Amino acid sequence: MYEENFHLTSKLNPYKQGEPSLNVFDAVIIGAGFSGMYMLYRLLKLKLNVIVLEEASDVGGTWYWNRYPGAQCDGESIEYSYSFSEELEQEWEWTHRYSTQPQILEYANHVADRFNLRKHINFNTRVTSAQYNDKLKNWKIKANTDTYIAHYCIMATGSISSPNKPNFKGLDSFQGQWYLTGRWPKNEVDFIGKRVGIIGTGSSAVQAIPVIAQQAKHLTVFQRTANYSLPAHNRLLGKEEIKSVKANYSTIRAKARNNRGGAAGTVVGNKSALEVTAKEREGAFEIQWNEGGLGITSVFNDILADKKANITAANFVKSKIHQMVGDPITAELLSPKNIIGCKRVCVDTDYYITYNRNNVDLIDINVDPIETIIPNGIKTSHNIFDLDIIVFAIGYDALTGALLAIDIRGKDNKSLKEKWTHGPRTYLGLSSEGFPNMFTITGPGSPSVLTNMMTSIEQHVDWIAECIKFLNQSGKMEFEASIEAENKWVQHVEEIAQGTLRYSCNSWYLGSNVPGKPRVFIPYAGGVPTYAEKCYTIAQNGYQGFVIT
Repeated sequence: MYEENFHLTSKLNPYKQGEPSLNVFDAVIIGAGFSGMYMLYRLLKLKLNVIVLEEASDVGGTWYWNRYPGAQCDGESIEYSYSFSEELEQEWEWTHRYSTQPQILEYANHVADRFNLRKHINFNTRVTSAQYNDKLKNWKIKANTDTYIAHYCIMATGSISSPNKPNFKGLDSFQGQWYLTGRWPKNEVDFIGKRVGIIGTGSSAVQAIPVIAQQAKHLTVFQRTANYSLPAHNRLLGKEEIKSVKANYSTIRAKARNNRGGAAGTVVGNKSALEVTAKEREGAFEIQWNEGGLGITSVFNDILADKKANITAANFVKSKIHQMVGDPITAELLSPKNIIGCKRVCVDTDYYITYNRNNVDLIDINVDPIETIIPNGIKTSHNIFDLDIIVFAIGYDALTGALLAIDIRGKDNKSLKEKWTHGPRTYLGLSSEGFPNMFTITGPGSPSVLTNMMTSIEQHVDWIAECIKFLNQSGKMEFEASIEAENKWVQHVEEIAQGTLRYSCNSWYLGSNVPGKPRVFIPYAGGVPTYAEKCYTIAQNGYQGFVIT
């Protein structure tokens, strides 16, 4: 049978005895976050010889690095978890509705230990290049520690894992301490009695600001663009609630896979925001606000598709901001000018009311832009802010950054970075023409960040595993997207995005937060069920759109 007999490693090593020793595998997986660990689990079940290469010193991916104060998931714990093992579901217990970073990292470590994955992971291993060999049909993957040969190269590098590095004039002169939220140190940072500045008001900052404000002598927030943030109303999960979830996990997972956003708890309304009375609309928004979480944009079925409908939700949230923030000028600065949902919507605990504290100031850098970092703080056009600590919460080079940080070269030495000069090009977000036997988990052109990531990760990993199983059973050596299928898919992704309000503002969905990055809507906005059905149909039709030899 396939699982007992198939191994490629003996065919892949091009080096003769006495020549340099190379690590030869059926597959190399890059990244040991949730996608990399599940991919490893699936391929080990297929009896393949697999290694995972991970830059960090432990598992967890983005949750290993994002240790900043207040870090927590904006998806509910019950759903931000694996579904592939019933035993895992039953033995693990989440304590809160929304899990904090430490507990998510604890869960990742539990999974690694529970399924004996660590022995297949090389930690402290940063991949620098991946080169496809046209003749030998394999990948040569170079890292800071060693070189690896593999038939399959699987990128589990994460969608939001490549933080933007601070590029501020004068940073080297700063005599205090500075930190990047996306690369937070393991040791706890002491803010007590310190004058702190934080640059950015995206999701990481929204979570960190209330915590830092409670400790710091003074906190100055430098904001370019206000973002919508909704209350988490985080709480402990009751024993009966946990018991009920465990008894109904299969139903919850099925609902998630059939939900546009991949989350069972997100129920999209069946009415337009414009077909009900103002009183009914406000009442529905109020119920969702009190419930907490990201559901405001799902209360009605046209909030992300119709601008007038969207304005009703946006105005509701802005009215809440003005209710919570005492100073009307500050409240107005915190009120976004764009529609709700074109940028990532945040989930917070006490974010807006933090601006009522006497030790917190908000600076609009559109009016008073940052000119330079100076030895004792930050100099803007009109002011000097004396600071002991600067926190950079300046976002990520999302969806493509981690991939393009590696020098990936496919057929004829084609560079992925050069191919994607005008924006990422993939087929299904899984494969890119000219790069055979390379898979990208939750890559550009797939639902990924618009969904519950765990649902999308498992769908992708299962598809890739079944594809590899098919290829190995049929004795095929090369698998890549055709240029025709790729072109059609890129066009389809664009058409779907144009049918939403996602293009109405600059966001990292478009790459707008990275200077010089092409402005292209990167994820697939058609929803999980539609996308998964397309993937399934393509596989059932003999992997239509792929060239297999």
